[in-house]
Amino acid sequence: MKIHLRLIRRVVAVVARNPDIRRVQIAFSAFNGAEWAVWIAMLVYAYGRGGATAAGLVALFQMIPATLFAPFAAVLGDRYRPARVLTLGYFIQATAMGATAAALLLDGPPALAYTCAAVAATATTMTRPTMAALTPGLCRTPEELTASNVVAGWSESTSILVAPALAGLILAVSSPGWVFLVMGTAVLGGALLVMSIPGPAANPASGTSVRKELVEGFSVVASEPSARTLVGLLGAEQIALGMLDVLYVVLAVSVLGMGNGGAGYLNAAFGLGGALAIAITATLVGRARLIPAIVGALAVWATAFILLAIVSTIVAAMLLLVVAGASHSLFDVSGRTLLQRTAPPEVLARVFGVLECLMSAGIATGALLAPLLVHLGGTTAAIVGTGILLPVMALLIGRRLFALDASATVPIVEIGLLRSLRLFSALSPPSLEGIARSLQPLEATAGTPIVTQGEDGEHYYAIAEGELEVVIDGKRVTVLTRGDGFGEIALLHDCTRTATVAALTDVKLYSLAKEPFLQVLTGHPAAMDSATAIVAERR
Repeated sequence: MKIHLRLIRRVVAVVARNPDIRRVQIAFSAFNGAEWAVWIAMLVYAYGRGGATAAGLVALFQMIPATLFAPFAAVLGDRYRPARVLTLGYFIQATAMGATAAALLLDGPPALAYTCAAVAATATTMTRPTMAALTPGLCRTPEELTASNVVAGWSESTSILVAPALAGLILAVSSPGWVFLVMGTAVLGGALLVMSIPGPAANPASGTSVRKELVEGFSVVASEPSARTLVGLLGAEQIALGMLDVLYVVLAVSVLGMGNGGAGYLNAAFGLGGALAIAITATLVGRARLIPAIVGALAVWATAFILLAIVSTIVAAMLLLVVAGASHSLFDVSGRTLLQRTAPPEVLARVFGVLECLMSAGIATGALLAPLLVHLGGTTAAIVGTGILLPVMALLIGRRLFALDASATVPIVEIGLLRSLRLFSALSPPSLEGIARSLQPLEATAGTPIVTQGEDGEHYYAIAEGELEVVIDGKRVTVLTRGDGFGEIALLHDCTRTATVAALTDVKLYSLAKEPFLQVLTGHPAAMDSATAIVAERR
């Protein structure tokens, strides 16, 4: 237990040290909670007007536009500054949730409420692909990226616990409209929190047509075995979750006699499992192999649902959903981290956009499949189907699944850092990846000189974390921070160092040797122009 607590504290500390990541994660928690709570509220609203079939159709009505829009939303995260796109998405979601609340609370036409909710669901597709493109650019080390993904998984799990429980409480004493109003306010707070984060610039390759960029994401998924395998598996996960969304309502109202609020409580039990899995997912930080975690999670998931089909008491159902939620959290964090490690960085948002498209389609498919299974074989058939879907797909994938760890070698954090440097911002994605693979990490304590005026220069340095002072002839001329680099003058002009650069705080750097540095600049005129301009400013 002490070891697990130490791991949790370590992960939290890694994320807390980065203020931008910290704010992004808080806003993401608000988003996740709102997404789950309003989804439950709308299903309950529809179920009260037409049973499981109506709930499934309303889910389909919300997911079709989300499915169609998701790839376009992903292009935005690569084409424009991802931090700005994330903020815009949150504002649209908050507005649409507020409009849905007004339609429900003022007893407007159901079609109006369904339409406003569909707009909110469609806008949510902007969040996860943009987060996937933004986070590597805000992280300073690979460990920080994994820790950020783990915390994102924790926030999803705890949001699934807290938000549905809150939704169940509101539904028990009031109506779905109030759920939309409360959650819309939470998302608005998240938008205000992230709107001041600058984040990395837009992808330098953006400039082609939207159609070409859109197709590129699908092409990568179709042509890259690792991306195709992971996107397919994570997409199938959403079918199971879509089935489970409808089963919450069926179990609560028709099987367990818990009433409308019971759907929220069952969903909260699922979220509790994810929250309890925090100690398990903390062990993923720094782990090179993630496939064993994925396989173990699928085995536990299947077992939980098979047992759920056998028992029929409230306590047993709640406990088994806790177990299922824990396995889902482990599977989701492992799968998304592995996809981030393997997908080409220049189309990362679009790859996650394809996943978001499949997620929306999967949830809609699952929401329709569950009522069909209930009609054909009863609730038991629907529960068993939910449990075996993912393991069966994993078995069909076979050896490709176990080969994924070996292909997870893309230095995505290093690429994100290089993209933020003026010197390298004009380089093509393949060139950036080539440089990133040549970078060597370096840490130094406060007071340590990194380069000294008058010595020979053999490396260029990019700052990932901390502050350094630049001193010329004993006089401080400037202070450098994350996103700055130094050392280019000695390399470009084959001269001694023109300044001393020393750490003011503990720092983390990446060094690039002279040969690959000169090779990439001499082969790219735009990068050489940037280097020349920087040198002119500093001399």
